[in-house]
Amino acid sequence: MSDTQALCRFLATLSHEQLPDPVLARTEELFLDWLASALASQGAHPIPLFERYARKMGPDSGPAQVIVNGAGSSAYFAALVNGAASHLVEQDDLHNSSVLHPATVVFPAAFAAAQDLRKSGRELLLASVAGYEAGIRIGEFMGRSHYRIFHTSATVGTLAAAVAVGKLLDLDAEQFINLLGSAGTQAAGLWEFLRDAADSKQLHTAKAAADGLLAAYMTADGLTGARNILEGDQGLAAGMSSDADPRRLSDRLGSRWALLETSFKFHASCRHTHPAADALLQLMQREGLEHQQIATVQARVHQAAIDVLGRVSVPASVHQAKFSMGTVLGLIAVHGKAGLPEFKTLALNDPAVAAFRDKVCLCLDAEVDDAYPQRWLGRVTVTTSDGRTLHGAIDEPKGDPGNTLSRAELADKFQRLAHFSGARTPSQVDALIQKTWDLRNVASMTDWL
Repeated sequence: MSDTQALCRFLATLSHEQLPDPVLARTEELFLDWLASALASQGAHPIPLFERYARKMGPDSGPAQVIVNGAGSSAYFAALVNGAASHLVEQDDLHNSSVLHPATVVFPAAFAAAQDLRKSGRELLLASVAGYEAGIRIGEFMGRSHYRIFHTSATVGTLAAAVAVGKLLDLDAEQFINLLGSAGTQAAGLWEFLRDAADSKQLHTAKAAADGLLAAYMTADGLTGARNILEGDQGLAAGMSSDADPRRLSDRLGSRWALLETSFKFHASCRHTHPAADALLQLMQREGLEHQQIATVQARVHQAAIDVLGRVSVPASVHQAKFSMGTVLGLIAVHGKAGLPEFKTLALNDPAVAAFRDKVCLCLDAEVDDAYPQRWLGRVTVTTSDGRTLHGAIDEPKGDPGNTLSRAELADKFQRLAHFSGARTPSQVDALIQKTWDLRNVASMTDWL
């Protein structure tokens, strides 16, 4: 049995009874975090473009709900818009060793299909776990080389979304093999957009969620796909990786719950900036430093951070600023936080942030690079205006499994993100939080919002 076949057999036989309670609880928490990210993007460019496209090309109504506007649509177009919406504000989750944002591809597809198929909250949770477990392992299988060129949440995300919907459709092991083939042949997404402050990142996750759903529905109806899309001579690894490891596809299936390893985002920026941001903040608090006292900051990072963040010097948009290490550290140093309000009003317009940005440089650090992607270490070296050299270090950024957000902190984050966009009233926000904590007992996801 190949590693792909072992994965597909696991997905087909996975049952709700096999899921430990911590896995179910964490899935509810990840769902709430995803919903907050989607709500926070209401009205922000380019999400209205996706909404208009869905209205033009899709049905006037339908069983699946578009989160940012509450409209009903088909499952396909709801997944498309919700996939874009939840990946805009850079507050959605990340799994470290796969470098995959699972929520923004798994939940849009699974939520839309669950509403369309009138599935329960219990069934949605099971399907989401399947999507996470498969997506994370496929991301790890693709290796570090894949991420240098390809946006993993776009490529691997298509397969993760497909698996989640396939589980809702109760596919068997043979159908899961075909499902991966049809999803994998659609997988695409390139990092080049970072150079231009383009909107491709939201298109990536929109298409991953929608195309994964497409692959699942058509597989259930009899569409066949490549039987060895992951490991084959002309498959994903052959075309998109130079260090793929098939053993990662079946790594401890049923005993290692990779979903539990997922990190929540604390800062509203690219996750590659978080370790250095936390290290700088800790150093400044420890030393009692003000930003005016800092002459230079050397952010010592892994190579993937340089590959992604090194494309942005002077950001041209708020979203691009989230991929500028200098801007993120400038917000941390000058204002003590890098949240959505700070990015909206200060990232591009505050002279003090711009001045601090020019003091920051990226430097490859062997220790940090060796630990990546399993661990995302934060290391900074600061020189002060009076000539001192200071070092800051953190081993687990805020939001990592070992330094996670509690349910109270996740609820607070949800309230802040919903307030930022005005997407829901405080009472509506409180109701959604309570409904999410009870997700496993919901009889039908239809009209859940």
